Amino acid sequence: MAVFTPVTNAELGDWLQDYDLGDVVEFRGIQSGIENSNFFLTTTHGEYVLTIFENLTAAQLPFYLDLMRHLASHRVPVPDPMPRRDGSLFGLLHGKPASIVTKLEGAPELRPAPAHCVEVGQMLARLHLAGRDFPRHQPNLRSLSWWQEKAPSIVEFLSREQRELFEAELAHQAAFFGSADYAALSEGPCHCDLFRDNVLFAHGREHARLGGFFDFYFAGVDKWLFDVAVTVNDWCIDLATGVLDPARVDALLRAYQTVRPFSPAEERHWNDMLRAGAMRFWVSRLHDFHRPREAQKLKAHDPGHFECILRERVKAVSVSSAQR
Repeated sequence: MAVFTPVTNAELGDWLQDYDLGDVVEFRGIQSGIENSNFFLTTTHGEYVLTIFENLTAAQLPFYLDLMRHLASHRVPVPDPMPRRDGSLFGLLHGKPASIVTKLEGAPELRPAPAHCVEVGQMLARLHLAGRDFPRHQPNLRSLSWWQEKAPSIVEFLSREQRELFEAELAHQAAFFGSADYAALSEGPCHCDLFRDNVLFAHGREHARLGGFFDFYFAGVDKWLFDVAVTVNDWCIDLATGVLDPARVDALLRAYQTVRPFSPAEERHWNDMLRAGAMRFWVSRLHDFHRPREAQKLKAHDPGHFECILRERVKAVSVSSAQR
């Protein structure tokens, strides 16, 4: 269950007095997600999602909400935060920051085909370009410095073989992040978590149409190539093995580059960034699994999935080197 903070109809009615969204027609909890309390809200003005933020603070929220508003204004299909009567994009509900955003059309596509990857690739490139003039700046808070910070509390739970992989990859990524090539890579606001379950497709008679991207609460300014790599590591793999599916990879990357072509440095470091994307989620899943928050209510994801993906990406480098 992902409603950690229940809200009664009376409490909702009082809280909505600060909005101009009409009368409530329907209100129900969303039984998915692991970070926040989410509710579907239908009013006489439309369909929305109400989120109560269980971990993010009021000081942290403006970056995420303003980014979504900025992207929506540039016709990128993302949830658009609704302003309150005073112009703010969130208020306090049960003492926690909460916001209302527009509800996107569609449902997640958990078995994507190349055609789905084409739409995701094109829209991700549009998102990156639309964010170039976004005035706020917040780094990706789950990047290298976070991996290094969490490493000491994780390695004690690893086998010798796992620890060797973990420490070798951490050193590899530290060298990569410190390189001149890395510094020159294009960057801007990134979703940083564009997994299959954070994208919606509306299924029509002829084909599935992209409904939009959501759950921007891990977003931050990072290298655009990292965002693409995170996306490919989920959308374009065999989930059981972590092996890349060439047809889906080709579809997504070609579609992305019709909007924003890769630079020569991005081409050279594509596998380094695939490894960085795998490392980021291996670290976070190891941390959530072995060092769960005291109040965490849901079962943590299996860290082994991204360990497997990382091993595959490292192996790809070894095979490529042996063939040269």
